Amino acid sequence: MWAFVNRLSSPRNFYHFAGRWIPWLGAATVLLLAAGLYGGLVLAPPDYQQGESFRIIYVHVPAAWLGMFSYAFMAGVGAIGLIWRIKLAEAMAASVAPIGASFAFLALVTGALWGKPMWGAWWVWDARLTSTLILFFLYLGVIALNTAIEDKRNAARASAVLAIVGVVNIPIIVYSVEWWNTLHQKATISIIKFQAPSIHLDMLIPLFIMALAFKLFFFTVLFMRTRGELLDRERHSRWVQELVGDATQMAVLKPSDRSDDLSMNGR
Repeated sequence: MWAFVNRLSSPRNFYHFAGRWIPWLGAATVLLLAAGLYGGLVLAPPDYQQGESFRIIYVHVPAAWLGMFSYAFMAGVGAIGLIWRIKLAEAMAASVAPIGASFAFLALVTGALWGKPMWGAWWVWDARLTSTLILFFLYLGVIALNTAIEDKRNAARASAVLAIVGVVNIPIIVYSVEWWNTLHQKATISIIKFQAPSIHLDMLIPLFIMALAFKLFFFTVLFMRTRGELLDRERHSRWVQELVGDATQMAVLKPSDRSDDLSMNGR
């Protein structure tokens, strides 16, 4: 296991590993999204209080979960890069920040769309909403550091420190509805009451399918972005030069192949 992880930490090995998995992850994402949306928007019954408005949870909740998961993931790989100076971890931490920011932003927007008809306001300075907004700003801070510092390894160290410090916000988001008397409803699903969630099974199953689809989408985009980040960071290395050389050679050969085919057909 450790031998596999050690081998995978090589930028070249990860580049090829991710390239093989991206099509499978993308296909699984599409299938699960279709199943989850059909189950949530068509098959699930309307909520007895919120009516059809509750269906926004099939986007809002997975986006909120992924917003927090992405940040914890970014802090984890950032710490690995900071301690062991692993290039792949640094590239992955830089790649995950825009993805996590997108999920956090989506959670805020869908929450506002739900809040207006339910609460009568697009926004309130509620503990859950405010801590999620801080999460979004933390993402922007990490992205700004990665962009502003020219040396990518120095940028990785600075952004890793910010990510690690900011991870204290994750438990605040999770437990904000328990620690304070907030307008936001308490968690429908949690580890504590996993055996008895406050949601009907017909609504819960599509929610889990959507959450899994979002998770696979996260890794699909993360693999794609990390591959691009590695090519940029390793552009002077031998394996990237060989990769570019092979791609260039293939591009040069294709017209000749086509001309050969044409000449063969002409005969």
